[in-house]
Amino acid sequence: MDSHRWSAGLTSILCGLANAAWVGLSLGDAWRWRQAAGQVAATQERTLYRILRDNEATQYGQRYGFAHIRSVAGFQQALPLIGYDDIAGQIAQIASGGQGVLTAEPVRLLEPTSGSTAATKLIPYTGSLKAEFQRGIGPWVVSTFLRQPGLFPGQAWWSATPVVARNRLSAGGIPIGFEEESEYFGSAQSRLIRSLMAVPGAVKLIDNMDAFRYVTLLFLLRSRSLRLVSVWNPTFPMLILGPLDKWWPRLVDDIEKGSLSPPSPLDADLHVHLAHANRADPRRAAEIRDLCRGASWDNDDGRGALHRRLWPRLGLMSCWADGNAATYAARLSRLFPQARLQPKGLLATEGFVSFPLDGQPGHALSLGSHFFEFLPTEANAQPDQSTSGQECRLAHELDVGGHYEVVITTGGGLYRYRLGDVVQVVGHYRQCPLLRFVGRAGAVSDWFGEKLNERHVASALDDLLAQRGWQPAFVMLACAAQHPQPAYTLFIEQPFIEQPELSETLLRPLAEELDERLQENFHYKYCRRLGQLHPVRICPVTNGLERYIAACVAHGQRAGDVKPVALDGGDGWGEVFG
Repeated sequence: MDSHRWSAGLTSILCGLANAAWVGLSLGDAWRWRQAAGQVAATQERTLYRILRDNEATQYGQRYGFAHIRSVAGFQQALPLIGYDDIAGQIAQIASGGQGVLTAEPVRLLEPTSGSTAATKLIPYTGSLKAEFQRGIGPWVVSTFLRQPGLFPGQAWWSATPVVARNRLSAGGIPIGFEEESEYFGSAQSRLIRSLMAVPGAVKLIDNMDAFRYVTLLFLLRSRSLRLVSVWNPTFPMLILGPLDKWWPRLVDDIEKGSLSPPSPLDADLHVHLAHANRADPRRAAEIRDLCRGASWDNDDGRGALHRRLWPRLGLMSCWADGNAATYAARLSRLFPQARLQPKGLLATEGFVSFPLDGQPGHALSLGSHFFEFLPTEANAQPDQSTSGQECRLAHELDVGGHYEVVITTGGGLYRYRLGDVVQVVGHYRQCPLLRFVGRAGAVSDWFGEKLNERHVASALDDLLAQRGWQPAFVMLACAAQHPQPAYTLFIEQPFIEQPELSETLLRPLAEELDERLQENFHYKYCRRLGQLHPVRICPVTNGLERYIAACVAHGQRAGDVKPVALDGGDGWGEVFG
């Protein structure tokens, strides 16, 4: 056996052992979840009492009488529904070094998130909250690997998005932000995941986006044994792989020589660290060179054929695939035809809601993670508006087909917190509800009183594009509110139009029909009648996804966390897309 085959065999053995150990560590959480699926009400009640008991001596617990709550109904009557703004003061107190404010446990770090509609928020993380995340991750790991054993002997690419700011501390000395995504897992699991990574975790410390993409691509290309890709946003792999057609000669040269020459220089210490991990591999370099020379770069089918040859053992692509991510997930499947697409469940910075349960429709509620309530969307106004506790339903009270906003109570100090995510119940596994993410509650654009809702816009666009058989690489509606003639503009990328001179002829009817569909909304129609809004305009764009992500990153979001939206409530997108 030559050294190349020996090395590949050793990698498979080591990966197989590490993945088997990870599954073994997850078996307990998987077994407990399956037990809970048969006794949902009792499990959720125990979860609530655990959280209340652990935190009854906190400032928040004393204010709302945690020690005197004896029932779920009593809990709902005693505590109001809240949004982030309602506890921003307490979180500021924690950041300044305050103890026992929301949780009895010390806050280990503050994780920044911009969500979908708000400015940066800091979410407190405690040991209990991390354990609650693990109770949802474990059943997913076991279900996924046991259904697809071919994943065991291979490496994985876990989303590693650039850190917005490194080594940040709050005024009270609390770290701000995870350094690696693997820190969401338990300590033992984190070590195992790091040993399986095709892309070293240190890559996320690169703060230049082009350099980050280049180095990520380099390590992905090095990996012959890549079998699992787990990212949040389906657009993220597209962003990373986009420049492969231009960069491959340079990448091949670096892999062949063991050098590292990204388009922008790296921090000296980081360069040394990453260059050491890129050992010279002339044989792999020759394979990649031959494949890229003969590749067709003009369409998704051609790129998909190349990706199949570069990573022939890739078996699973895990990403968001519901709501507005569905179109992008479908495209990702075309780009990686060798891999099964597994839609991720609903996971937010604030909490772990659901996970994919292979063989079942929708995603299973993570019953042991947090205490969940569900606010019927018919009762919703805005996510920050108080609503009577009696309107919330519990996990065992949900109707199949119903739409609900998720409300969570966690060991991280969020009590009756409106997550802002809307789910639909699509079935049950035993007693456990199976959920599908629908969209954001209160995702409304309202410049002139038109009150356009993102779910209405997404539904209209889905219908109109499906009628035409179009699958644009990027599509988003936003208002040009500062224009002399304000109007909503549909920014759309057109891989389906081979003759650009025909684009206006083809796109004008789409704008007209979309405007008609939007006028199903009384308020939008009234604004149109008054002349406050003009008819929908069309703006063809190029590299729409990259420009959109770059604009979001410039406003503080992580590239891998940027969520596709059908409707953006901000202004200024005309300048972004040119």
